[in-house]
Amino acid sequence: MKAYSIGLYEKAMPNTLTWKEKLEAAKEAGYDFVEISIDETDAKLARLDWTKEERLELVKTMYEVGLPIRSMCLSGHRKYPLGSSDPATEARSLEIMEKAIQLADDLGVRIIQLAGYDVYYDESTPETVERFGRNLKKAARMAARAGVLMGFETMETEFMNTCEKSMKYVDKINSTYLNVYPDCGNINNAAITYGTDVLADLRSCDGHVVAMHLKETVPGKFRDMMYGEGQVDFPAMIDTAWKIGVRRFVTEFWYLGKEDWKADLHFANSAMRKLLDQKADD
Repeated sequence: MKAYSIGLYEKAMPNTLTWKEKLEAAKEAGYDFVEISIDETDAKLARLDWTKEERLELVKTMYEVGLPIRSMCLSGHRKYPLGSSDPATEARSLEIMEKAIQLADDLGVRIIQLAGYDVYYDESTPETVERFGRNLKKAARMAARAGVLMGFETMETEFMNTCEKSMKYVDKINSTYLNVYPDCGNINNAAITYGTDVLADLRSCDGHVVAMHLKETVPGKFRDMMYGEGQVDFPAMIDTAWKIGVRRFVTEFWYLGKEDWKADLHFANSAMRKLLDQKADD
């Protein structure tokens, strides 16, 4: 068995590809699994309503290609947040949560990455924060029933842009099924902004990290960058994550229309595996 596993964020590939083509491209680039995206677009949210036959067909495709989907980036709550003051939106947020957990269970997805927002497009208030916590407890019970792990993504907004902030909710809910899934690029930006120690922040969720996004950033820019173009110290970040027991990683970057997009997949996998292999050999 390998000492670690590394997955590919689905949005690193053209959206026009079939699932078979996406899985084949990820496998060819050397990845161990793919992270499926359920974002706020109607097209991605529609995946939550796939029929049993559609779900089974995707599982068959995974076996045919020899590469699974094993984590889910659930950012659909940005449009339908758990803390929403609108009753219809709040109800939709819980429906999305329940359907996402069911989809994960059906596909064999082990981990759902939750967006760390009480609300996104509306103003955060004590009421939205309280509602977020209340609905988060419901979500944790859903996940416990299915045996699917959830982890907070550390976001780009003040509400939950550090591991320490994520841990406040992990401690409050106190469920095996609610943990942290940090985005190393986002917490790096937060540390630069606050003048704090990013590695100390990562260590604050020791024992509660289900996986980590390996993403490049610079202050004020949180996406659309390739490794080497930002300010994230990946050797130090991976070293710290490894020491606190993290063995599951996902390279998060985006397809930006380049003809040689497959070269980016190979480059990202090679660059991050080089660092991870060094830890595995220690």
